Amino acid sequence: MNIILEKKEKDVQGVLRQEKVIENMERNKMKILVKNFNFYYESAQALKDVTLNIREHTVMGIIGPSGCGKSTFLRCFNRMNDTIPGIRYEGEICIEGNNIFEKNLDVVDLRRNVGMVFQKSNPFPKSIFENVAYGLKINGIKDKNFIVNKVEKSLRDAALWAEIKDRLHTSAFSLSGGQQQRLCIARALAVEPEVLLLDEPASALDPVATAKVEELIHELKKKYTIIIVTHNMQQAARISDYTAFFMMGELIEYDVTNKIFTKPRKKITEDYITGRFG
Repeated sequence: MNIILEKKEKDVQGVLRQEKVIENMERNKMKILVKNFNFYYESAQALKDVTLNIREHTVMGIIGPSGCGKSTFLRCFNRMNDTIPGIRYEGEICIEGNNIFEKNLDVVDLRRNVGMVFQKSNPFPKSIFENVAYGLKINGIKDKNFIVNKVEKSLRDAALWAEIKDRLHTSAFSLSGGQQQRLCIARALAVEPEVLLLDEPASALDPVATAKVEELIHELKKKYTIIIVTHNMQQAARISDYTAFFMMGELIEYDVTNKIFTKPRKKITEDYITGRFG
């Protein structure tokens, strides 16, 4: 009897070990882990107990009505909210296993690793070349050949090189709106981030320019992990691998995009994506 019990106990321990290995393997596939995350603007709570994981080389879309916490959440990943007086947070956001809110973390390094492109294109009042080279230079890189090669690579990665290669030293403001937004993406890519944050990057663009940005995002996820905020349901469905639906600061539902848009688990999600509110 003791032998049988010992065998069963060993079998159970073996199963538990295997489950732990599988769990660790699954965690290792994740680029970003968000656990029990709360965010406050002084006494007002903007994000409530958010927990989710983001896989490497995927696009996660964040959707929800205005004021639901989308942009606040996005700006947490590179601690852009730190510049706002009176903010505080609880919980963890880990990138590659490192909690970005650790006291000894270098925020400059974090923002180099987590690039951001804003809703409105914001090229610097410099030439196209200097816009892309800016991040390299402020990080102390002086090798001119390296800078030239990196600028070209970044512009190629942003699908802009062919359109502007003969006018690199003209003003960035001479570009169209869609080109300016891709220039801002190239500027973010030049410092070689691992994560790219996009805050409604196509909201001010016409349909043709929007299509180019969406095609670019599809290509960029081969090299980067991308998080995008968008109000456009069709855009979220087209470009996101996973979608997070927020409402009043709460993560209502998070799943594979196809499931969110075809078989959401919650009625409030269905009501939002079908346009019943928002």
